[in-house]
Amino acid sequence: MIRSASLLLAAAAAAAFAVAPAQAQAQKSNMSFFVTSVGKGNGANLGGLEGADAHCAALAKGAGSSGTWRAYLSTVEPGGAPGVNARDRIGKGPWRNAKGTVVARNVNDLHSAKVNINKQTALDEKGNPIKGRGDQPNEHDILTGSDPNGMYSTAGGDTTCGNWSKNAEGSAIVGHHDRVGLKPSRHMESWNSSHGSRGCSQDNLKASGGAGLFYCFKAN
Repeated sequence: MIRSASLLLAAAAAAAFAVAPAQAQAQKSNMSFFVTSVGKGNGANLGGLEGADAHCAALAKGAGSSGTWRAYLSTVEPGGAPGVNARDRIGKGPWRNAKGTVVARNVNDLHSAKVNINKQTALDEKGNPIKGRGDQPNEHDILTGSDPNGMYSTAGGDTTCGNWSKNAEGSAIVGHHDRVGLKPSRHMESWNSSHGSRGCSQDNLKASGGAGLFYCFKAN
């Protein structure tokens, strides 16, 4: 009887162990939001929106998630012509991270106080946290080129590192995925529009607390 009970317990434990990886894989297949685990390695030169979208799709596929993926990036056009808004590229939501946590139910929630993006939820495509303020190195500067409403900036000057084609001089608007700033504040930092980068090269992005990472959303 004792031996039979032991065998049953062992079988139950083995079954539970087998179910856990399957559940984790199912969550990743339902993933619709992540921060890139790595940038493209060339600063803010992402190969434009097309190159950034392709990077999102490749990382998602490697994590077992298919579908149409879009980088959360805005662009600007010369001569006052309308640019491309990050918020218009990413579908309707809801969006979940690799562990199944909903970060926003729709575009309006994403750009409101209801957004659930922070260090605990802004995970990479593998479900790992991104280093933030207090970690070494700090990599909380996430490329967006956007204002707080997810639209291209009308502030003037370079806000997108030449529409994600420069890796030298210039600047890009970044957000803080951990919602933490340099100085203590009663208000959380913006996940998508905190400040401009020091430059567009990989070294300059690192110098201000970044690594050329960006947000990816499943658009369908």
